[in-house]
Amino acid sequence: MYLISVGKAGGDKWKSLSEAEKAPYVAKAAKRKTEYNKTMAAYNKKQSEKKNEPEEEEDEEDGSDKSKSEVNDDDEDDESGEEEDDDE
Repeated sequence: MYLISVGKAGGDKWKSLSEAEKAPYVAKAAKRKTEYNKTMAAYNKKQSEKKNEPEEEEDEEDGSDKSKSEVNDDDEDDESGEEEDDDE
């Protein structure tokens, strides 16, 4: 309940301010919004450039996300399993 009363008091205070008293806060908000929009534009441009770049060749060759060491580990497990079956 405390948070609600703080928010309500802040809103009432803002409404009671004149346009001249609000001006510094409005100007600061406008400046920060402009900076935010510039930052977001740069970020979105960077993200779109990443999408247009070709992926690494290694991923395209084997068609999986596994590294070569993981693939080799799987092969070793298969071989050891076959040897156990031969012993039985």
